[in-house]
Amino acid sequence: MFKILVNKFSAQLGARRLKITDVARATGISRTTLTNLYYDRNTTISLETLDKLCDYFNCSVNDLFEYRKEE
Repeated sequence: MFKILVNKFSAQLGARRLKITDVARATGISRTTLTNLYYDRNTTISLETLDKLCDYFNCSVNDLFEYRKEE
């Protein structure tokens, strides 16, 4: 069995028809950070970034990331 964290940031952007630039301008998060998050290149994310994204999207952490156990 292994555990996986599913990144749903790109799905949030798509559902709202937003661009990375829109989120960067509104939140102050760098485009580089958001681009890496979009393409699932991040291995870590700061709590400050996570807080800003949840506030911007008016969502919970579970709407941005999903924890799964696979067998």
